[in-house]
Amino acid sequence: MDNPYAPGGGLVQRAKSIILKPTETWPVVAGEPATPGDLITRYALPLIVIGPIAQLIGSQLFGYNMIFATYRPSLMSGLTTALFSLVMGVVAVIVIALVAEFLADKFGGTADRPAAFKLVVYSLTPAWVAGILGLIPMLATLGILAGLYGLYLFYQGCTPLLKVPQDKAVGFTAVTTIAAIVLMWTASLVTASVAGALGMGMGAAALGSVGSSGDSVQVNVPGFGKIDTSKIDAATKQLQAATNGQAKPIDGAQLQTLFPASLNGFNRTAMEANAMGQMGTEAEATYTLGDKSFRLKLVDSSGLGALAGIGGAMGVTHSQEDADGYERSNTVDGQMQIEKWNNKNHDGTFTQQVASRFMITAEGEADSIDQLKAAVAAIDQGKLAELAK
Repeated sequence: MDNPYAPGGGLVQRAKSIILKPTETWPVVAGEPATPGDLITRYALPLIVIGPIAQLIGSQLFGYNMIFATYRPSLMSGLTTALFSLVMGVVAVIVIALVAEFLADKFGGTADRPAAFKLVVYSLTPAWVAGILGLIPMLATLGILAGLYGLYLFYQGCTPLLKVPQDKAVGFTAVTTIAAIVLMWTASLVTASVAGALGMGMGAAALGSVGSSGDSVQVNVPGFGKIDTSKIDAATKQLQAATNGQAKPIDGAQLQTLFPASLNGFNRTAMEANAMGQMGTEAEATYTLGDKSFRLKLVDSSGLGALAGIGGAMGVTHSQEDADGYERSNTVDGQMQIEKWNNKNHDGTFTQQVASRFMITAEGEADSIDQLKAAVAAIDQGKLAELAK
């Protein structure tokens, strides 16, 4: 295989190999001598720059389409944003690699800094290459798919590079991902603050806002809600504990015993259950009354444990309402609640998190959201806790 640091085809060939043939490429990467500096300057940087440059060109040619208008930043604003994106991209690589190095031995692996940088740099390759989609701003969100593939690459590579046992690779990937998400929020906040000081207006405002109280930092993420980042550490420890193999998925047939035969005049007409291996179990029942029906779903997310609890532990809140209905997300006693209601169709969803592991959801047609809430409350949480022991 060509030297990935060689000019011309070397870098391109390595990028293609890690994306198209990761199973064969990770062992090769593991055996190569490389320093963090070389990985950043000779491989990562040429790929990181793709996104900011494409976004700069796209914003000048097409602008950003909003609901009633198109916003086209000035050239100076675009250049400033591109520069900060480039800098924060490099910072992201360094911090995520250091986090991966720190966590490796906590999951039974080896704390090897050059290997951690290899893992992060090559796992981010799909996202960096997808940065070219920034040429057309409306397509830039497709880069999310590339990011998800990057998670798969990270999962595949953590064993050959950092010697994380295969049965702990999911947990290691999840915990490191949480750190990456927090980093991205922080990077957005820093960029927004500096851009705001430079008078970048709307473009900076779209990145978010922050307010602090003591050690608690609250991040407002547009379209998602408010995050209390002071609880990140607790959420991470919770996820680590859950991925140590202590929690086993509850059998679907056992979950089905918790569904009542009838609920407020609605009769249970169907049930099903699906196993997702170590990821958990899902059971569902359908309830019908005349021409109305709703589904009651119970999910045990044992395998990734606290991923179900991250939102609650971090204090996610969100509220949106108009004449047609509303959407609300909040945290009650450390557990998430999510509800949606459509006034016109008389249907909605209510989800309640239980014990930072289970999610109970009622979704469908009803006279009011209160009926869906009552359906969720009908699941005996005491019995659920007993099954989890």
